[in-house]
Amino acid sequence: EPRLKRAGAHPDILNVVPPSAPGWGNSRQSEENTMLIVHVFVHVKPDCVEAFKEASLDNALHSVQEAGIARFDVIQQADDATRFVLVEVYRTVEATAQHKETTHYARWRDTVAEMMAEPRGSVKYANLFPADAGWDYPPGV
Repeated sequence: EPRLKRAGAHPDILNVVPPSAPGWGNSRQSEENTMLIVHVFVHVKPDCVEAFKEASLDNALHSVQEAGIARFDVIQQADDATRFVLVEVYRTVEATAQHKETTHYARWRDTVAEMMAEPRGSVKYANLFPADAGWDYPPGV
């Protein structure tokens, strides 16, 4: 039977966690997971929104093909179209360095450099839930 789980920084939000979810019921997830999740906070110039989206989606499509990346989400703030978060889920810490050596990352970095309204910032997170395998995109995504 599904259970409810508080959503991290938002204690008023509950997520429904189905029993089929990877790691469901495993109280030792934090000891077993090795993923590194990075949230990159981006603020672009208003006239660069579409170009930034195009460059970032191209980078994401290539990034998810890397063996060391489980997910690479590009999300745009609902109430401010100039703000984005890149949610990068790496299988290992080493995969972050490997990603920065790729051609598509260098192309993205150089393309978006002048689009920034302010320097990008990032925060690194350790995975607690779901289990590492639960971060993978389903087939066909």
